[in-house]
Amino acid sequence: MEPAGPAQRGAVRELRLHLVTWNVGTASPPPDVTSLLQLNSLGPTMDMYVIGLQEVNSRITNFLSDLAFDDPWSIFFMTVLSPLGYIKLSSVRMQGLLLLVFVKHVHLPFIRDIHTHYTRTGLYGYWGNKGGVTVRMSLYGHTICFMNCHLPAHIENTEQRLDDFEKILEMQFEGENIPSTLDHDVLFWFGDLNFRIADYGIHFVRESINNKRYNLLWEKDQLNMAKKKEAFLQEFIEGPLQFKPTYKFDLYSDVYDTREQKSLFWFNEKKRKPAWTDRILWRVKNLCQHASKEDEFSAEEQTISVTLNNYISHMSYGISDHKPVTGTFGLELKPLLSDPLVMLNPEGEWSAEHDVLISYSAVPEFPSSAWDWIGLFKVAFRHVNDYVTYAWVEDDEISSNKDRKQVYMSAAEIPDMGGEFLLCYYSNNFQSIVGISQPFQIQPNRALMEKDLTQEENSWMQKPDNLESHDEF
Repeated sequence: MEPAGPAQRGAVRELRLHLVTWNVGTASPPPDVTSLLQLNSLGPTMDMYVIGLQEVNSRITNFLSDLAFDDPWSIFFMTVLSPLGYIKLSSVRMQGLLLLVFVKHVHLPFIRDIHTHYTRTGLYGYWGNKGGVTVRMSLYGHTICFMNCHLPAHIENTEQRLDDFEKILEMQFEGENIPSTLDHDVLFWFGDLNFRIADYGIHFVRESINNKRYNLLWEKDQLNMAKKKEAFLQEFIEGPLQFKPTYKFDLYSDVYDTREQKSLFWFNEKKRKPAWTDRILWRVKNLCQHASKEDEFSAEEQTISVTLNNYISHMSYGISDHKPVTGTFGLELKPLLSDPLVMLNPEGEWSAEHDVLISYSAVPEFPSSAWDWIGLFKVAFRHVNDYVTYAWVEDDEISSNKDRKQVYMSAAEIPDMGGEFLLCYYSNNFQSIVGISQPFQIQPNRALMEKDLTQEENSWMQKPDNLESHDEF
């Protein structure tokens, strides 16, 4: 883990963001997502993963279970990413739509004002099978918004798709001083947007794909066509579609729809024309504001910029009739926050044999609360509630001065086996982690371990001698 110290004010920082959109067609997670998340990449590791799924299994039995516990996809991605030093920062679900945000531990003190929202657009706004789920935050002082959408299907519903997206854009987050969606510094829009390829017949489309002449299809892509006409779409940027259309495939194959099944009244159901339904776009507020006065705008004025490094589909995944699409981005920004709100560390050497102390200090303007707490976490913790134990900062305080405070934690709460841990300060007012310690070792409870070892030896000695005789039968 990198040091969780102050960020350098004024120094430009580049963060690497990996964004996934995938209509999973109610399937369970695949056995491996190494290539999807680019975990074997030779370059720098990602700072943030944003994963937008559509059509997560939302049958009533599954959905009720997922309300009480994390859904299988969330558990799956946490299992993959938490050992690599990522925590699930936030998530939001609306029926089959799921949005997950993971970040490296080192960035936690600089991410604030996390809010989620969902907008139903199915059945005239009463049903959540279509719509959008959104997570927004302040990242090093810059406002970022992620919007995962599932828009209406079928080639003839372009206008409905645009109307629904406009409705999703109009939603407002709850809370004070939170900007509207389009007022965020950066907005990412992605999902199964369901735009199709107009006019061209299925044979021309498939022949163009087979010859890798994707550019022949771009001008008839409904989203590209809409971007030329609709003012609110012109501010969104997308990378070139240099990959095969991602819908519709036979399951567990890279072959487009070959079905010969019967539909209602026994007519053959029509094969679907391939389409780029799964997309990732972004919008930078500064670029929009300065578009009309380029001469007055210099790169130095821009405090955040977005660079697309990679925009690809992943053909090897066959659990649904959609192929996942990923975008890898560089976010170049000047941090507007230079210090964590809270700095904390364990006092002295920690052991499971005795009570321990936590020392922390907060910046003068930090709005502490009686409901703030400090959690003890394993280094590979999954989310903010995945603590081993915690201490209330006021109730368990044992000393305080203007520079530093000390909080007590009982030996009874410390894991007997010891291991590598870290401390996190959770702010009730910010509803997020605002301080994190360096990893540190807790020594095991040797007396208890010796006692367990003695009991094991005694148990072994007391086993009957005639066990071998049973093997003869």
